[in-house]
Amino acid sequence: MPEMVALRHHLHAHPELAFEERATSQVVADCLAQWGYEVHRGLGRTGVVGTLRRGSGPRRLGLRADMDALPIAEATGLPYASRHAGRMHACGHDGHTAILLAAARHIAEQQHFDGTLHLIFQPAEEGLGGGREMVADGLFERFPCDAVFALHNMPGHPVGSFGFREGPFMASSDTVIIDVHGRGGHGSAPHLAADPVVAAAHIIVALQTIVSRQTDPRDMAVVSVGAIHAGDAPNVIPAHVQMKLTVRAQRPEVRAALRERITALVQAQAQTLGVRAEVDYHWRYPALVNHPGWTRFARDVARDWLGEEGLMPDLQPLTGSEDFSFMLEACPGAYLLVGNGVGEAHGQGGCMVHNPGYDFNDAALPLAATYWTRLVQRFLVNQPLPA
Repeated sequence: MPEMVALRHHLHAHPELAFEERATSQVVADCLAQWGYEVHRGLGRTGVVGTLRRGSGPRRLGLRADMDALPIAEATGLPYASRHAGRMHACGHDGHTAILLAAARHIAEQQHFDGTLHLIFQPAEEGLGGGREMVADGLFERFPCDAVFALHNMPGHPVGSFGFREGPFMASSDTVIIDVHGRGGHGSAPHLAADPVVAAAHIIVALQTIVSRQTDPRDMAVVSVGAIHAGDAPNVIPAHVQMKLTVRAQRPEVRAALRERITALVQAQAQTLGVRAEVDYHWRYPALVNHPGWTRFARDVARDWLGEEGLMPDLQPLTGSEDFSFMLEACPGAYLLVGNGVGEAHGQGGCMVHNPGYDFNDAALPLAATYWTRLVQRFLVNQPLPA
């Protein structure tokens, strides 16, 4: 484990953004090759798959870890902090990669099974759809899996606790860019202009009714305006305003309805106020839906090892998104959480992800790696599996 912690710190100090994970994928490939895995590079541009076959068993298992960092300036002050300005592992993908590599080494050196294990190291989880790219690149045609699993660290839960939920677990995530075109003018004579700023303000307020008044309150939905860009001077009415939204849902029909309602509402508001609006709707990540049988299988692995006290109680769906959803659309499986610690100090895991002060908790590394080894052992032996 000291070697794996040192590896995690190396990855943390050298973060790479989406589809730029060349040095990270080289480290992964070198480790896997050294431990006897067949190494395949280039899936999804910078992805890596390591395959280990033993015996003649027909079972095929996939485990996935993400490798990319975020465009955030690190503020932890750690001795292994990012050496690249404006980039850091603020989501713990360095930890996820080290976890799967630690498990890979132990499995190769210590475990005996009968079947095929595929270890999937995925690029570009943070917004650019590396999971979609790997699937489109023939991931499951080249490396067939009966089931595929992935995990993510979760600050605020005790180190080594594991969380599972059947069915919809994480939300879809779509991006909407709205351009409002009016007629610019002098701020002292607004009657001679067609003000897109006022129109944008009406649109923003009206958008809030889509969730509160047009969506069944039993359905999860989010419409948030995250950016507005308009004008440069206080006495000039600009001709153009751009807004950027994130839109989230858990059910496909709600996701589709949100697109219809947002588009219609924006166009109606713009027409009423004498301006023109363009809605550029980007379908991004679908909702992550866990296969019930495989989720129960994964939960049983943790329960049999740690007991009920090792499980996160009453885990609710999350409104964040995750592009492992593309893999679960192509292959059954499950996505689970591992506790990253409670508390604010660095190394205790309390700081939430996507924060300049975040760091993956090294204490979670051996526990999560052990979980993977136990899941592999249970899957790739002659025991009944979920239908």
